[in-house]
Amino acid sequence: MVLDALPPAERVAFVLHDLFGVPFDDIAVVLDRTPAATRQLASRGRRRARAADPEPNPDLARRREVVAAFFAASREGDLSRLLSVLDPDVVVRPDAAALEMGSPAMAGADTVARFFNGGAAAARQMLIDGTPGAVWSHRGKVMVAFEFTVREGRVVSIDLHGDPALLDALDLDRH
Repeated sequence: MVLDALPPAERVAFVLHDLFGVPFDDIAVVLDRTPAATRQLASRGRRRARAADPEPNPDLARRREVVAAFFAASREGDLSRLLSVLDPDVVVRPDAAALEMGSPAMAGADTVARFFNGGAAAARQMLIDGTPGAVWSHRGKVMVAFEFTVREGRVVSIDLHGDPALLDALDLDRH
């Protein structure tokens, strides 16, 4: 229902890029727009979709605790603790740039936990557009942003953003 409310061009840009990882240059050809305009359409679609689907767990402090527990378990290599903070149907959705850097799309708590188990040492937690998340930087430059969706005390999705234009548009807050 949320997608039906988006204007057609925003819906195409948002769905193709965010859900299927299609590069903005390719989407621009389909929409007969510039890649920059297509990037903006996807961004607007993303914002409208988020606004139409309010976070089911509005307690920011609790959501931050869950994300902190995810990273602590990941860094310590505590698979059972990592599984305890993941929803059984958790999904990881990398954009095209994050895919190119080696971040795979995946689903299921066991798959996601095994991928992150013992990792994430270089990730720094922060709020991303007001949502609990983290960033991974290389030589002082943010390369990937991790946006977490938490429901009922568990991580249900992790969106990995590596697109430089999108990273530049994100509001990153370390507090």
